Amino acid sequence: MKGKSIVLSLALGMSLIGCKKAEKKVEIKTEEDKTFYTIGSMLGQRLATLGLNDQEIGAVTKGIVDAAKGKEPLVAVRDYQPKVQELFRERMKKQSSKTKEDGKKFLESFVSKEGAQKTASGLAYKILKAGTGKKPTATDTVEVHYHGTLIDGTVFDSSVDRKKTVSFPLNRVIKGWTEGLQLIGEGGKIRLVIPAELAYGDSGAPPKIPGGATLNFEVELFKVMAPQAAPAPKAAPKAAPKKAAPKAAAPAKK
Repeated sequence: MKGKSIVLSLALGMSLIGCKKAEKKVEIKTEEDKTFYTIGSMLGQRLATLGLNDQEIGAVTKGIVDAAKGKEPLVAVRDYQPKVQELFRERMKKQSSKTKEDGKKFLESFVSKEGAQKTASGLAYKILKAGTGKKPTATDTVEVHYHGTLIDGTVFDSSVDRKKTVSFPLNRVIKGWTEGLQLIGEGGKIRLVIPAELAYGDSGAPPKIPGGATLNFEVELFKVMAPQAAPAPKAAPKAAPKKAAPKAAAPAKK
């Protein structure tokens, strides 16, 4: 099913971003139009990481049109289906490598030009406000505000923008957060530049976070809460007392 999902996503996405003539004629008016447009947008964002050129987009679009019209395919489709996943992996890896390299330059610039520090794990950080309260441990729950961007400034998530703090156990998030938040106390604020290895790796978190992405966060720590102890197990019900076995009947007299 996974292979079919990739094929379908690739095909539908390319048809939506490749048919330029159709795009000029389409008007998004009804609620159904908007729903289909949203499907196209989601698929297009996912496929954008492959870095396809016009020839490749055209080839995919040709395949969609021929199949939709019931024409005989130009290639043995079944023979090429396994290659779709292989191509997908190779392109994702290639794009991830470039994204990682750009992120590495951004992180090093942050350290050299902005007076940030770098830990042994590769995390870069700058304490904006140390805080005067308790510092969290990895198992504590923290209440924070955060603002997360890619290195180009694109916002992918922000509790600040939502105007609502969030709370979570510190060991249930990406490694860069688990390490970085332990450097400040309650009332503190820190900027974290987190390489992919300490974030979402080569896979990313599509569609907003591409594979290999270095993440840039500003995090304000409001409260540290110790982990809650697991409730004590309920006492097992006592076993009912065993009944004495009935005595054997005396043999009848002859």
